[in-house]
Amino acid sequence: MSASRFIGIDVGSASVRAGLFTAEGKRLCFATRPIEQFHSQGDWVEQSSAQIWQGVCETVREVLQQSATDPNQVKGMGFDATCSLVAIDHQGQGVTLAENGDAQRNIMMWMDHRAKAETRTINATHHETLNYVGGEMSVEMELPKILWLKNHYPERYQRTWRFFDLADYLVWQATGADVASVCTLTCKWGYLAHERQFRSDFLQAIGLDDLPQKIPTRVCDLGEAVGTLSEDAARQLGLTTATVVASGIIDAHAGGLALTATTPQGSLAVISGTSNCHMLVNREPLPVQGVWGPYYNAMLPGWWLTEGGQSAAGALVEWSVRQHAYWPELQKKAEAAGQSVWQVLNLWLAELEQQEHWPTRHLHMLGDHHGNRSPRANPDARGALLGLTLETGQFGLARLYLASLQAVAYGTRHIIEALQQAGHNVERLVFCGGATKNPVWLREYANITGYDVHRVTEEDAVTLGAALMAAVASGEYADFPAAAAVMVSQGETVSHDPATAAFHQAKYEIYLQMYQEGAEARAKMAVFTD
Repeated sequence: MSASRFIGIDVGSASVRAGLFTAEGKRLCFATRPIEQFHSQGDWVEQSSAQIWQGVCETVREVLQQSATDPNQVKGMGFDATCSLVAIDHQGQGVTLAENGDAQRNIMMWMDHRAKAETRTINATHHETLNYVGGEMSVEMELPKILWLKNHYPERYQRTWRFFDLADYLVWQATGADVASVCTLTCKWGYLAHERQFRSDFLQAIGLDDLPQKIPTRVCDLGEAVGTLSEDAARQLGLTTATVVASGIIDAHAGGLALTATTPQGSLAVISGTSNCHMLVNREPLPVQGVWGPYYNAMLPGWWLTEGGQSAAGALVEWSVRQHAYWPELQKKAEAAGQSVWQVLNLWLAELEQQEHWPTRHLHMLGDHHGNRSPRANPDARGALLGLTLETGQFGLARLYLASLQAVAYGTRHIIEALQQAGHNVERLVFCGGATKNPVWLREYANITGYDVHRVTEEDAVTLGAALMAAVASGEYADFPAAAAVMVSQGETVSHDPATAAFHQAKYEIYLQMYQEGAEARAKMAVFTD
């Protein structure tokens, strides 16, 4: 057995997580720190890069201390993060992206939707580049956000030395290397990895012809060694300057890497969290309207990636149950029982299902509360709830909870069908993330999609994916399939129940119809402007 150790850093929407792994994929220790989100107005959401880096340093020191690991054993580090935009000035300090000018708030989060007008401007070009982002650029991507800053705060735009994707910022903070990842640039910036370039006429058409001067000068492949830790970073992290740092990767893509590297063809990786990402690779590019990609080399070298997504998944379920009048009582009962609110909800739901075979027979939810990322590609889409009654109490909350779980699963089914209609072959579903901790949600995913749901044994597959990056970059393994063959092991499978197919087919048709009726309602009211 190798004595080498690898650290995977995963920065999600609400926390920083560090996992310390052996070369065989065994997790020795895990630490987490919360990070703030600043909601200044409407769809504006910011974070602080300084706070996130502090969380990285604290979690790394914690896993080293708790595992009693010699820092010299840590051969590599890998960083993954949400695809959020970071602005840094020439002194290495943050450039504010907040309305109030708070310098700490220098990250515009992926979920920030302020750049809708700029998104429309970019998509109005109908440039060939857009064929590689599902036909339309999303408001969640980086170019609309950068264009928004240039349009609204030109002095801040000029003051910015580097725009980084968050994972690339962390690599820069750790090494000082002025690099970007092929994953981040291809998936969120309009970089064409198969051509290894930005199309200059595209940048000129959208008014960002000077962008190449404000982004890293070197594009790194996945698993490439960017360098080693700088002296300052090594001191802050409690490591040595011999530790190799891998190129960055988006958080969902790190999870997809861990889930699919050993069996890429036909494996749809579903990375569940605040939002959902659906990752599928092919040897040839297969575009899907409204689904991001195809992206070359963006998750698994030599493969084209297609990426579906739902802007609100875990966020939708949590928001829905928090709105219910019985939420405070649920919190009290969960605390008294020493359980999570989700465990208690699942118990209540089990009681309800003893009395009613189909608790959501007349309660239907459309989960587009934060727009529809895929396959509608409509940030202005809205959610809906059909079938409300005056029901209260624990069963009323349990029923709403189940409808929320099902709404997200119907959205995943819609994405799968869009992939299949475009010629993709989906053979199996492999899940990681928050949903894997909830057996009821996995049951609903399996029954609604008609696929068995597979898991890996590592509870935090995204952090493991970042560790895979480190293991390849350090030379421990030659490539990702070789690393995953040793470091990733298959877990349990949740089988779908064919007896539920007719019920979910009927509800799925209602789910699709609700979107159409919502679109008609919005069109009818469009004449009444703010």
